[in-house]
Amino acid sequence: MRPYRYDIVGSFLRPEQLKQARKDYKEGKITKDQLTQVENTCIDDLVKKEKEAGLKAVTDGEFRRAFWHMDFLQALNGVQYVDQENWSVEFKGDKPHGATLTFTDRISFPEDHPFLNHFKYLYKVADDYPTKLTIPSPSMLHLITCVRSYETYTPIDYYKDHEDHLFNDIVQTYKDAIKAFYNLGARYIQFDDTSWGEFCDQKKRDHYASLGIDVDEVAKHYVDVINRIIEDKPDDLLITMHICRGNFRSTWFSSGGYEKVAPILFANCHVDGFFLEYDNERSGDFKPLRYIKDQYVVLGLVTSKFAPLERKDDIKARIKEATEYVPLDHLCLSTQCGFSSTEEGNKITEHDQWKKIALVKELAEEVWS
Repeated sequence: MRPYRYDIVGSFLRPEQLKQARKDYKEGKITKDQLTQVENTCIDDLVKKEKEAGLKAVTDGEFRRAFWHMDFLQALNGVQYVDQENWSVEFKGDKPHGATLTFTDRISFPEDHPFLNHFKYLYKVADDYPTKLTIPSPSMLHLITCVRSYETYTPIDYYKDHEDHLFNDIVQTYKDAIKAFYNLGARYIQFDDTSWGEFCDQKKRDHYASLGIDVDEVAKHYVDVINRIIEDKPDDLLITMHICRGNFRSTWFSSGGYEKVAPILFANCHVDGFFLEYDNERSGDFKPLRYIKDQYVVLGLVTSKFAPLERKDDIKARIKEATEYVPLDHLCLSTQCGFSSTEEGNKITEHDQWKKIALVKELAEEVWS
């Protein structure tokens, strides 16, 4: 199994109807059931549009989430959402509402995790059409609670002086999650991960070093955790990783090529494929791809942040350049990120969104015909 030759990262712009319903729910004007009905209606329409666009697998657009990662993580047992004034990373433009996570107990995957019902609905609406489920990478749970919050992190007794206990619980939590989703029909799961984008950024590496954090050692733990989670996954389950440098209202928070993480990540992580941002100079060149083993690489050469369409010849030239390090048969194409990593969405229109997807499809069909 491999990622589709033309693929998507997963999130889509929220329709105005959905944005209004979420606002009304927050203000107490409608009930949770009424919000869910609006979400269902919008997801029904999105899945129809995804099929019409020729996508090989459909997602629910992350329409039920406020954030691409927090909604999933805060619903785990032993994890608590914490409001705060500022976000733990600095976006280069508009700022999202601040928040973080903390541990209140040993973490585990609950049998009633809301994402299970979310996926059930997508699976039903897809009606035998392939689906794709996006969830935050296990790395994000440790990054948010222990690395970004290093100066204020207070471990629970079970994790104190025993970080291996925490990593073991993260492994088991994600094993249980994957098994639960698989039993509901999931056959394509994507881990979304901004930790590697941060570890590519020299300024962030320097900051963490000043706190006494060895980023490379943390990175090795993250790869080990992911490999342990997926070591006994079913043969018919595809698991990929999307690496992001930030995606909020068409802005970002990290810069730097993959060279700093490639020897640890690309050479050792056993996911089936990597979705890699390559839509601008902040992502660096293709040389780090020399560390890729037998994983597929989905080149994010088409930006989801801005409306103007890329020139086909430019994208084709970059794909050819990437073949110096990865065979063409092991390359695929997508946008560099989703269109709405948070409920606010990027600063483009839905019309622009679908034109981007059409461009990715057309390019892939021309390159891999």
